[in-house]
Amino acid sequence: MFFSELAKYMERLELTTSRMQLIAILASLFKKTSSDEIDKVIYLIQGRLWPEWFGEEELGLGEKLIIKAISLASNTSEYVVEQTYKKYGDLGKAAEVLKQKGRSSVGLVQYMQTAKGGLTVSYVYSSLVKIAKLSGEGSRDMKIKILAGLLRDASPIEARYIVRLIDGNLRLGVGDATIMDALALAFTGSEASRSVIERAYNIRADLGNVAKTLATKGLDALKKIEPEVGIPVRPMLAERLDNAREILEKTGGVCLVEFKYDGERVQIHKKGSRVILYSRRLENITHQYPDVVEMCIKHLKADSIIVEGEVIAVDPETYEFRPFQELMHRKRKHNIEEIIKEYPVVVRLFDLLYVDGIDATTLILPERRKLLEKHVDQVQEFSIAEYEIVDNEEDIDKFFMKAIESGCEGIVAKAIHKESIYQAGARGWLWIKYKRDYKSEMIDSVDLTVVGAFYGRGRRAGKFGTVLLAAYDPENDVFKTVCKVGTGFTDQDLVELNNKLSKLISRQKPARVVAEIEPDVWVVPELVMEVIGAEITLSPVHTCCKGMVKKDAGLSIRFPRFIRWRPDKRPEDSTTEKEIYDMYLKQLRKVESVQHEER
Repeated sequence: MFFSELAKYMERLELTTSRMQLIAILASLFKKTSSDEIDKVIYLIQGRLWPEWFGEEELGLGEKLIIKAISLASNTSEYVVEQTYKKYGDLGKAAEVLKQKGRSSVGLVQYMQTAKGGLTVSYVYSSLVKIAKLSGEGSRDMKIKILAGLLRDASPIEARYIVRLIDGNLRLGVGDATIMDALALAFTGSEASRSVIERAYNIRADLGNVAKTLATKGLDALKKIEPEVGIPVRPMLAERLDNAREILEKTGGVCLVEFKYDGERVQIHKKGSRVILYSRRLENITHQYPDVVEMCIKHLKADSIIVEGEVIAVDPETYEFRPFQELMHRKRKHNIEEIIKEYPVVVRLFDLLYVDGIDATTLILPERRKLLEKHVDQVQEFSIAEYEIVDNEEDIDKFFMKAIESGCEGIVAKAIHKESIYQAGARGWLWIKYKRDYKSEMIDSVDLTVVGAFYGRGRRAGKFGTVLLAAYDPENDVFKTVCKVGTGFTDQDLVELNNKLSKLISRQKPARVVAEIEPDVWVVPELVMEVIGAEITLSPVHTCCKGMVKKDAGLSIRFPRFIRWRPDKRPEDSTTEKEIYDMYLKQLRKVESVQHEER
């Protein structure tokens, strides 16, 4: 496939707001794509070169280097490129405009001759891979040279999307859920196969590979996919409740309750002496925890195994649990040996997904727990999460208090009935979070995605002091606004906030954002933060749950306050619109109950 055809499809996606139309456009594209290139097309539509967990360098080149490459490719000065960029607020559009002017000046025939018959998707992809993998002395100049060469041979529309891919700002408004819908339509002609595709993606978090398997081997091959050591499984997620009675009702009267540690969730893959650690959002974080790698080699008694657990910071003297923020020191790439001594960690495992040829995701929790206990040599720093089997409210509350006293966030209640399999990538009532009360009318804190920002006043003048936050709507693969947050930030938090936002500012509303509020700047949905508020109220301006409670009204969080960043979560892991709705209903029932008692 010529890249020009892919670029035209990208333009159609960019101009489309209807999700059904997005699915139809993508399905049409996938039908035209050869099986040799389908994985590459998927990755490029996602704005990357490979799955996030792959561990290689990504596309990103600095703004100045991209400007230099555009300058070389269009035979214009860097000053002209910068001015064009300022005019359009988009480096891709600047490249397109300058290429268009260049074509006019050299004439159409001469321009077509320089295109060398047209760029193919495979050629553009391999060139971008070269740019991403170049490192060391002279790599900077070579990156510029390769990009300039690509842009020189590209048509104006191709230049727009090549630059946007490099800049990390594709603006297509397409998420993984939409791509899976389109794959089902393109290769099976039916939405019925969507669940098969989604399960395959949840077990093998590589949408390009799933698409290629579907295109070359068919749907039956996807049904047979099992976990594989080295390829992360998308994590199972939990719902939330605030009382023991409802937990027992949801889990069938008996459940396993375990400590909910204030640590970093990890998925551990071990094959022989090779160990890989993946974060909750499937990033390779092995380099942060060389001590955990050693623990895994010593204490996991299997040749090939995938387990899940929490890495928790502990006090180096007392071994008491420390808060999640302490683990941020582990993100440093230098002096890691000193960091290990200063910020030691322990591991608490809570599930097993695969061991020596057994796909444990199809087994119920009691069977998975037996396998976990069989294959873990438990010691103080590396053991199974503390748990109990309970069948009454009193024991749940006792265990909850024990968890709080031990420095945990709360507990997780897990169903152990005949349907308690591992639901990769899914959120359901098989797992239920029961967390401590934050002295607030809200049941719990929520994790929301930053989609916009506002400049501050007074001491914050000229800098961002407030952010617009959104919940995730998985059904439509979009983010819907729920509140603005400007409190809870320390001075250091504000510095970090501005540094993080500077790389994600968008001159136009991102396609996946549904908002009626206009912030000072839009922000590409990438950053997740945890917030807490006084209560959830009806809102005439926010789009979360719009029309679900009252016509022309959404739901908003009143008096929200920043708690912490959640770098371990993807935007799609944010609190969902449905969760916000359920929290509102619970809050409403509490108020009605109190009013009834007062009467």
